[in-house]
Amino acid sequence: MKESFHVSQVSRGQAYAILGGAALMMTLAMGIRQNFGLFQAPAPRELGIAISDFALAISIQQVAWGLSQPFAGILADKYGTRWVSLAGSLIFVLGLWLMATATSALPIVIGAGVMIGVALACTTSGITANIAARVVAPNRRTLAFGIVSAAGSVGTMLTAPIAAYFLNHDGWRAGLWAFLILAIAMLPAAFVGSRADKLPNSLANDLNLTLGSALDEARRHSGYIVMSFAFFVCGLQLVFLTTHLPTYLAQCGMDASYSALVLMLIGGFNIVSSWMFGWLGDRYPKRLLLGAIYLLRSLALALFFMYPPTPLTVVLFGVAMGTLWLGVIPLVNGLVVQIFGLRFLSTLTGIAFLSHQAGSFLGAWGGGYLFDLMGSYDLAWKIGVLVGLIAGTAQLLMNDRPTARVAAAEAVAA
Repeated sequence: MKESFHVSQVSRGQAYAILGGAALMMTLAMGIRQNFGLFQAPAPRELGIAISDFALAISIQQVAWGLSQPFAGILADKYGTRWVSLAGSLIFVLGLWLMATATSALPIVIGAGVMIGVALACTTSGITANIAARVVAPNRRTLAFGIVSAAGSVGTMLTAPIAAYFLNHDGWRAGLWAFLILAIAMLPAAFVGSRADKLPNSLANDLNLTLGSALDEARRHSGYIVMSFAFFVCGLQLVFLTTHLPTYLAQCGMDASYSALVLMLIGGFNIVSSWMFGWLGDRYPKRLLLGAIYLLRSLALALFFMYPPTPLTVVLFGVAMGTLWLGVIPLVNGLVVQIFGLRFLSTLTGIAFLSHQAGSFLGAWGGGYLFDLMGSYDLAWKIGVLVGLIAGTAQLLMNDRPTARVAAAEAVAA
């Protein structure tokens, strides 16, 4: 795989170190964040707040993440990833501290909602894709996006049992303190990963491309609009699950350990699926792979919620969702590069991710609202399935042709 790296500008060892730093940063950020749903029952119970208050914090996190992502992307594309990722890592640690010392709903909303949301915009796929794209050769980029994306799944798998242990033995505050200690390692990881800033992020014909021109290209590309709409539905489905699945399983009389188990399975199979869809995305049409993910995920949701959960169906659901979870990230990043090139990758994926986070807000808050209103998640999961089928079909039919600028550059290169 020697040809996969820019060996004239960075050695193989340096390339692996840079990718490893980016991956570790995303591992910890996504792994910790994905397990916040495990705290949704015990934290409100001790603090004397409603489940919908905790769900509101997670919903605000999605909005803060989404609103911050385009700006983090603009800064990373213009000035590099170093200070963006370092600042995000520090804010992440401070957000966990605010959560762990909370005595009311407000610190939970500020810490888990606003601060963690902003931090995620600076430490996850929008930034790590920028790093990976500079290190890896063009014909391996989608695979590289998948490998770095898989790092977030490793974090989910490893941090879920840590949270479960402390919840069962020492309480939810101890679990958050453990997460805070882990999150400190994000700081050196961010510093190492940001060494990719020394590598180029544009072709010769991109040097004079302005942010305004890039945004105008995106606005006029119908495929980008469709992809962003489908990404909205992706966020709605996934954050509904991470936020409300533990409550749903508890309502069905299942032990809390099954909530941790399903998150571990999702994390474990995400490792395989992120790598797999990254590899497939370098070989087959990315729009077809994305559409298939959305359709199959909606089918899995329908089958799981139609019947009372059992230990076997929980395991099977965790496997299915893990296989169909983070594989969207390398494909979306790959489509943006395919259509628009690399120059404003973080900016354009950040704008698309804003749509994802709008859906995430609706999935987290809307699920909690419907639960408090109706006493069950029946209507919530049915809505999630319906919009998933619509999004999957639209994604299959999207226009994935490169812009005239990118097509001209590819013609010259050929």
